[in-house]
Amino acid sequence: MEVKDLKAFWKIKTEKEFEDLTWQTFNFQYKFNKTYNSFCKLIDISPEKISKINEIPFLPISLFKSKKVISSKNDSYDKIFKSSMTTGNSPSIHYVKELKDYKKSYRNCFSLFYGPPKNYAILALLPFYQSDSSLVYMAKDLIKSTKKNESGFYLDEFEDLYKSLIRLEKKGQKTILLGVSHALLSFAKKFTFELKNTIIMETGGMKGKRKELTRKELHEKLVKSFKLEKIHSEYGMTELLSQAYSSGNGLYKTPPWMKIYIRENEDPFAESDLNQTGGINIIDLANRYSCSFIETEDMGKVNSDGSFEIIGRIDNSEIRGCNLMVL
Repeated sequence: MEVKDLKAFWKIKTEKEFEDLTWQTFNFQYKFNKTYNSFCKLIDISPEKISKINEIPFLPISLFKSKKVISSKNDSYDKIFKSSMTTGNSPSIHYVKELKDYKKSYRNCFSLFYGPPKNYAILALLPFYQSDSSLVYMAKDLIKSTKKNESGFYLDEFEDLYKSLIRLEKKGQKTILLGVSHALLSFAKKFTFELKNTIIMETGGMKGKRKELTRKELHEKLVKSFKLEKIHSEYGMTELLSQAYSSGNGLYKTPPWMKIYIRENEDPFAESDLNQTGGINIIDLANRYSCSFIETEDMGKVNSDGSFEIIGRIDNSEIRGCNLMVL
């Protein structure tokens, strides 16, 4: 099995196509990913010993901090993405062998849920994010794709951001304000006004700057300040090349090449039933050159309609800077 034999993940349409590519990807990564291969052998799993997708091992996400997680005959790569170090710990490092996979993933995913970026002006409120952030990379590319003069980054220029939003509202231009939670809250505290043509999309991440809030409390504050019905959310992380989106109420949907599984709290190798809370495992077929099978440190549940919710963090896991709870 060579990576060239793997079907283009972004062309997946059916459950069978997802399952077929999942098995191909597992076999490929078992063979060429040293870290994943070692983990599988440690728990005595090999391709010939399993027959169901939920038996595929999920790599603990913490290994992105200490190991080089790459699936390749050689260790070459196009780009390194690093997580923010919000607690003084080592960052997660994602070695991206081919940036085109990341671009294919987030461009197709965004268009799937929101339509072409050119239909919007995109304003990004992402202070304190470093240049090797995957979120910044995605936002920069989507902003460029809009071809709108008003699109761009706003670090802490709240006055400029306010003026831009007012101008866009007057023009009737569809707009997305993408921001980390603490910055959106600070902006909402300084400015209160009605947004009719703007989607506010939070990516989580208080980074120790405010009192802890649940996502529901965060959304209630933003809805009140901007007179909106719902707040949208993006769920992503350094270790994944795909994202899930919520159009409100904290209910996330994934693209066809990404799937959420819930593991039992007491047994990380057992899958939970629908509507049961447990640890979140993710298959992300865009991660074909790293690891597509990730055991996260987030808690959540999958609903019968295929949507999923984030409930919180697993005890003793590190606080992430770009999603989930606000600190």
